[in-house]
Amino acid sequence: QVQLVESGGGLVQAGGSLRLSCAASGPTFRSYTMGWFRQAPGKAREFVAAIGGGAVYYADSVKGRFTISRDIAKDTVYLQMNSLKSEDTAVYYCAARPPKTSRFEAEYDYWGQGTQVTVSS
Repeated sequence: QVQLVESGGGLVQAGGSLRLSCAASGPTFRSYTMGWFRQAPGKAREFVAAIGGGAVYYADSVKGRFTISRDIAKDTVYLQMNSLKSEDTAVYYCAARPPKTSRFEAEYDYWGQGTQVTVSS
């Protein structure tokens, strides 16, 4: 069983930065693929980034602005978000799945409760 707790969301001006954290617990975390997804008001949840198996993947909309990383010793995954835009406003979710990187929400087994990111223009 994997438990995930996100933190680091908040209100930021356009062009600013935030770093989200996802603290994980569970014996298999270190082998799992970790992903970040987001859901804006009135929209479906969408893939943002994933890290696992030595690879990282990003949605085109965040490539070059967001960076996903993990600290194995701290059982934590991060999402560094730079050059934020109003369209990045959403609830951001951390997710985990057995090894194999995926962009698809349905392939993730464990989810955090989400953290709100609001970007003011």
